[in-house]
Amino acid sequence: MKIFERYIFKNLLIAALFITVVLSAVIVLTQSIKFLELVINSGADSGVFWLLTLLTLPRFFEIILPLSIMGAALFTYNRLSADSELAAARASGFSPLKLANPSILLALIITVFLLGNTLWLAPKTLSELQLKRQEIKAQFSNLIVREGVFNQAGKGLTVYVHKRENDSGLRGIIIYDGRPENERPSTIIAKRGALSLTEKGFQITVYDGTRQEFDPEKQTLSRLNFQRYTIDIPDNEPIPDRWLQPDERTIGELLSAEIPENDPALQRKFAIELHKRFLSPLSALGFTLVSCAIMLIGPSGRAGQSKKIFTAIICIFLIQSLQIAAGNIAKQSDIGLWMMYALALFPIAIGSFFLSPASEKLRHRLFYGPNENNRIRALT
Repeated sequence: MKIFERYIFKNLLIAALFITVVLSAVIVLTQSIKFLELVINSGADSGVFWLLTLLTLPRFFEIILPLSIMGAALFTYNRLSADSELAAARASGFSPLKLANPSILLALIITVFLLGNTLWLAPKTLSELQLKRQEIKAQFSNLIVREGVFNQAGKGLTVYVHKRENDSGLRGIIIYDGRPENERPSTIIAKRGALSLTEKGFQITVYDGTRQEFDPEKQTLSRLNFQRYTIDIPDNEPIPDRWLQPDERTIGELLSAEIPENDPALQRKFAIELHKRFLSPLSALGFTLVSCAIMLIGPSGRAGQSKKIFTAIICIFLIQSLQIAAGNIAKQSDIGLWMMYALALFPIAIGSFFLSPASEKLRHRLFYGPNENNRIRALT
């Protein structure tokens, strides 16, 4: 790689990293809203919140990274053109393909990463995310105590709290304990209390209250005043094994999955997911080649760069929209599957063709007209 190509590659890498960080931050912020209520109500710490949020990120890489390298290519080549560096490079003998080589190299690196991401990392983290959410709901469901609501803390155990002071402090507590292991149901009324986690499990500790128990045989109500009383929260039921959805399975699990023969819709869902795993990483290379072809061929005057950038964005937007539509059509018809392959490979083919020397005559006719003098005037 020549010095100028290394210079372009460095600028592309910096721009791509910056765009990736910005887009990732946006994704993290939007996805975190989904887990905010769960974490707050469950009493889980902030570490669990950030873990859930970060586990959502890998499945968005196949959208973030192709857009990042596309944006980096548009920004870098536009700046090089504005500084007349592209014109100097062309005068030195750099062809459009040579100028695009740094972008293609970075796109190939991202494509390889995305392939590993779609085949293993993204489904693994998505599966872990769903399992973690299930564990949190099972582990902390008994600790969800809302103010002014009769909260079901377990089978036969109901808790009412007038006010929550902090993460564990409670005020104005009524507890109905009608669990089957108790001889008689009882009602506990206390001024204050707290939730706590011990080695044996969760507990509710109440202070300055009374415990009332009714004997149906004697028709009597017994009352016990106390200063401190502890109630053990029943253990959670074991978490059942989950049946993994196609997008939660790694490539090995996807290929070895046992799919019922009498469920063609599920079989098709698995087949589409398998094709998608290998096609979606190609977006990084396709978007880059299309962007480079639009930015590097034709006149390189400063006035025309904004039109080129707008054209590239529109083209990528159309390709991305058609890819999403093809995925939806593929659920019902094989036509959608063929569209998925065409939309993944066509941008690579058309971008490569226009950047290659084979399209030189065609490029001259498109941009400069049939006369060579027109080309000379356009360049000068």
